Amino acid sequence: MPWLIIVLSYFIGAIPTGYIAGHMVRGVDIRRVGDENMGAANAYRELGPRAGILVGLIDAAKGAAAVLIAQAAGLFHLAVLACGIASVIGHNLPVFIGFRGGRGVSTTIGILLVLVTKPMLILAIPTFLILIWKKSTTPACAFLFIALPLVSWWQGVSGLLIGYGIALPTLVGVTHYFRVKQKVAHHA
Repeated sequence: MPWLIIVLSYFIGAIPTGYIAGHMVRGVDIRRVGDENMGAANAYRELGPRAGILVGLIDAAKGAAAVLIAQAAGLFHLAVLACGIASVIGHNLPVFIGFRGGRGVSTTIGILLVLVTKPMLILAIPTFLILIWKKSTTPACAFLFIALPLVSWWQGVSGLLIGYGIALPTLVGVTHYFRVKQKVAHHA
């Protein structure tokens, strides 16, 4: 049964929110405009604030849903964490649109909001203020993901979840690195 929920988590993550929004709002493939990423930040810039915020919320909900379903199914803790990873992989490599998705930032935020709620809520306001000040998700997410292990430790979160809170954003960073490298090589 754990494998079934893990596979389901991948498919939940693979729902191509930004791609669907691009076609609904502007009739475009979001992966061919702006920074060519399927995530919320590109949707915000290319499709408008309403579409971008909605894409971000739904992408976060995909990660949260994967973890909540796994918890509701009574899966052991490591399987719940695997479901979170599967949903990020689904978002980043969605089977429905040729395995070319987003970076997994919003999906990761949704997962971590469920698993380490209090530290995420503590960091929400400063992260949001950095987002407003810098007008960029990169410094805001860098702050969030760097500060999260420290705040989690301060709040007495288990070492496993602190490590997970480091590993999941690392997956996002690795995805971002390879996407940028691939894009540079493609445009060279």
